[in-house]
Amino acid sequence: MTGAPDTPDGPDGAAAVDGQTAEAAGGVVGGVASGASLDWCHERLRAGSRGAEYPEDRSTVRSMPIVLHLPKNEPPARTPLLEAVAGAVAAVCLDERVAPGGPWHEPYADWLDARMRKIARRARGAPWRAALDVPGVTHEVDGCAARACVPGPVDEVDPRLAKLQIGGTDLARDEPPAPPVGTPVVWIDGALEMSVGKAAAQVGHGVMLLIAEMGRARLDRWIAQGRPVAVREADRPRWRSLSEAVAAGTPGVAAVVDAGYTEVAPGSLTVIAVDR
Repeated sequence: MTGAPDTPDGPDGAAAVDGQTAEAAGGVVGGVASGASLDWCHERLRAGSRGAEYPEDRSTVRSMPIVLHLPKNEPPARTPLLEAVAGAVAAVCLDERVAPGGPWHEPYADWLDARMRKIARRARGAPWRAALDVPGVTHEVDGCAARACVPGPVDEVDPRLAKLQIGGTDLARDEPPAPPVGTPVVWIDGALEMSVGKAAAQVGHGVMLLIAEMGRARLDRWIAQGRPVAVREADRPRWRSLSEAVAAGTPGVAAVVDAGYTEVAPGSLTVIAVDR
């Protein structure tokens, strides 16, 4: 797992916020939060979803768009692409722009107040380049890229993203090596056979739970290390062991329980995040 630095948010290296440069949006350039801003980012993730969403009222539904770079001629490997998703979502959740006073704070906080939904879409060529201009953060792992965009109302998606396909995101399963020692892992239940798009959304939620499980000093160390996250599929024996750790309330272990809107049954444990 070789991660690349998060890429700039605008075409010229300036952080783009609703089509404006950061300087025109309050001077908050972006990057990992620090001090009181990081305290807020961490504590808000630890507080979890407030569930202020009513599916029958679409105006209350919020989602984070995740864009997967899937070039046609050279498709990415599944595992590093999902690791890129984890890195991108973590970067947004710890970005100074989502903290109070930042230009992304209101839409981000509204999303956390709802159910923290994520919707993955695929892009290549010009549509991918257009997606890079939508406010958010791109992360790369071993040449595979994903972009986590600023959340918003599910029915008011940026036109540059709305045209991207949600389906067709499947990739062949690969055989990555064992996760590096000391690196947090988001384990996927391989028996569910989720599509890449579904797995991406679950991995994104898993990394948020992972951060929430970290103590403040641990979070500081993890950030200093470059926020590394490994993603792996668990076989049945490992998944049973992980599920037992979740049931026992083992520190540093957290599971995503899916609502069952797509692909899997309600109440399914889809991923289990472990801070090694």
